[in-house]
Amino acid sequence: MGVVNITPDSFSDGGLFASTEHALSHAFRLVEEGADLLDIGGESTRPGSTPVSVEEELRRIIPVVEALANQNVQVSVDTSKPEVMRAAIAAGAVMINDVRALQIPGALEAVAEGGVTACLMHMQGEPANMQVNPQYDDVVQDVKAFLKRRLEATQAAGIPRERMVVDPGFGFGKNQVHNIELLRHLDQFLDLGVPMLVGLSRKSMLGKITGSDINNRIPASIAAALIAAMKGAAILRVHDVRATRDALAVYNAVYDRGSARENASSAHFTVETLS
Repeated sequence: MGVVNITPDSFSDGGLFASTEHALSHAFRLVEEGADLLDIGGESTRPGSTPVSVEEELRRIIPVVEALANQNVQVSVDTSKPEVMRAAIAAGAVMINDVRALQIPGALEAVAEGGVTACLMHMQGEPANMQVNPQYDDVVQDVKAFLKRRLEATQAAGIPRERMVVDPGFGFGKNQVHNIELLRHLDQFLDLGVPMLVGLSRKSMLGKITGSDINNRIPASIAAALIAAMKGAAILRVHDVRATRDALAVYNAVYDRGSARENASSAHFTVETLS
């Protein structure tokens, strides 16, 4: 999953692709590099960020979603707003990627009626305050229990389980210890029985490990992506598509994909599932 942020303030590439023209140019480059799916975002959810209006988010993303869908590119939209979800689905999005796990009133209905895939992410707090002092009794079990409850809520809303994906939410209301513990035990999320999406690309947890600034975290991002893949992640959300695909190609040449993810059979996922 390649990342396309149409925002002025995203943590990694805020402002670089804020226009429709630049966003589309970047999106098609990611497809050429091997992205199976593009995640389009019109509102930053980095720590300390503030929300934007429905109208502004729609203005940023809908022309891009429509243009990509018209070129048969699989598009996910990173949003929590039901109004944006409905408009994005109408424009051709095949997936909703929600950092609030469809908890805003109307979100469950938007996805159920839209017939698309949805990713439920865990976040403690809100982007504006989530990194102030996150607390858990057991971060792995607490996050897993939350995702299990949200999966139950989606089923109750009439969304088929085969259209659900989960994301433990690295960096969203987690400190460094929490993030490392989640990555170390990532395979424990497989028994939720749905595919797992992991977004570790260029995140501050990698900078804390390596001392590298945000523009020099590609090697660390690839290492984290490989660990996530080995532990059963079905979708890797990344900024550096070609580098990540090359690393996965080497891994797959050495280790048969089936044996490498033998415990992830219940979470098998391909992009065709989204159609």
